[in-house]
Amino acid sequence: MIKKLIFLLAFFAFSNAFSQSSTELGDDKYRPNMGQSGKDVIWIPTGNELVAKMLKIANVGPSDLLYDLGAGDGKIAIAAARDFGARAVGIEFNPDMAALGQRNAERAGVANKVKIIQGDIFKEDFSKATVVTLYLLPELNQQLRPTILKMKPGTRVVSHAFDMGDWQPDAEIDSPAKGYFWIVPANVSGEWALDSFDSKSSTILNLSQKFQYVGGNLTLGKKTQPILNADLKGDRLQFSYIDDMNNLRTVRLSFNGSNIKGEENSNYMIREFSGFKR
Repeated sequence: MIKKLIFLLAFFAFSNAFSQSSTELGDDKYRPNMGQSGKDVIWIPTGNELVAKMLKIANVGPSDLLYDLGAGDGKIAIAAARDFGARAVGIEFNPDMAALGQRNAERAGVANKVKIIQGDIFKEDFSKATVVTLYLLPELNQQLRPTILKMKPGTRVVSHAFDMGDWQPDAEIDSPAKGYFWIVPANVSGEWALDSFDSKSSTILNLSQKFQYVGGNLTLGKKTQPILNADLKGDRLQFSYIDDMNNLRTVRLSFNGSNIKGEENSNYMIREFSGFKR
């Protein structure tokens, strides 16, 4: 209980300076109070400047479906639609707040793109999202993390103020408040056979993984070497290796479940190949 109280006090103190003024809150049907209690958190709206930076770092655009977890008065979902052209769904536990958010979307002229629903973020299905935004406590981020990591690789996630534990962010926002950005990585660990990678011998790629960080070895015939400069973004992995002529070659792979497609780039040519998980 004391731990949660400390989180809540820090949450309020950290956020208050960056939130919209109290004169902007609510309408004649419902006026929420800054810092009011919700299901698991207190309500402090994210400031407008940080909202814009969160949506920009996630590269939100018209093809996106954004889900805002703990939507409050709908401001992030509304900004995603109004300023970036995305479709957006906000999930808010408080029914009065959810209704306010939908009215705000109507007033902003984006009700055709924004839906604020009353629901529990741990029960509602947001698996179709291409972007997820959240402003929750660390313990809630940790509870949501397994669900988020099962989402489609390449899904973008942005959190105001709090991280995801040992899942390190791909990028951070430092001003006007802290924000964290992740790209959901594909599960690429294991042994992969690469067809038509080398005409002289079989090729095996062994990968180990912790979130988006990948290491491993490439075996060409009887020669095994570590892969270099591995970089995983969603379902796409790039790495380098040294060929028999001591040339540095770059490999790009695209993962789709247990199958992969790839290309190898040298100074002279680009060669395509495929592969599968053994």
